[in-house]
Amino acid sequence: RASNIQKVEHAISDDARALRNGHGGGVLWFTGLSGAGKSTLAVATERRLFNLGYQVYVLDGDNMRQGLNADLGFSPEERGENIRRVGEVAALMAHAGMLVITAFISPYRSDRERARKATGEGFFEIYLQADLAVCEKRDPKGLYAKARTGEIENFTGISAPYEVPESPDLVVNTTIQDVDSAVDTIIKYVKECFHAEATRAAKGI
Repeated sequence: RASNIQKVEHAISDDARALRNGHGGGVLWFTGLSGAGKSTLAVATERRLFNLGYQVYVLDGDNMRQGLNADLGFSPEERGENIRRVGEVAALMAHAGMLVITAFISPYRSDRERARKATGEGFFEIYLQADLAVCEKRDPKGLYAKARTGEIENFTGISAPYEVPESPDLVVNTTIQDVDSAVDTIIKYVKECFHAEATRAAKGI
């Protein structure tokens, strides 16, 4: 690693960015089993927030693995590196004033905690709760069927573990909530969490 590096401080404060955007920057970290609805809800939430005037962008697992993380597989170590990179990218975007929605299984608590530390106070872990049987029945990509036959190794929930969040900031049960209802829940939470920063900035607190 290089030793001759020095952090460069920005000339624009987080409060100034919040005041410009009307909301603070941050990360909504969606986590849950494959089939729990992460990508579906991320895209639907992004659209709703965009229509409400938020500066928002989705980082999706499949998309990231086609570009930045195309060199990574699915071993525990590579999964960890995948989430480390995503956490750092999301943190940079959040500090630039964006509201970032991430849609990753991110099965390990330690990896999610590292992503939280990268962003800081603006990180919100949202657990999309759905039973394995429900996710397997949905199986939108046909992945569970392949995992059951051994065609896919290290598949979360079948041949690899998923560590359920111990203290998530928000739980959305996608077994009983449809997409619109789940998005309503998330939007309400976002309004509660992110407008406060812009209000404080406007008042100069």
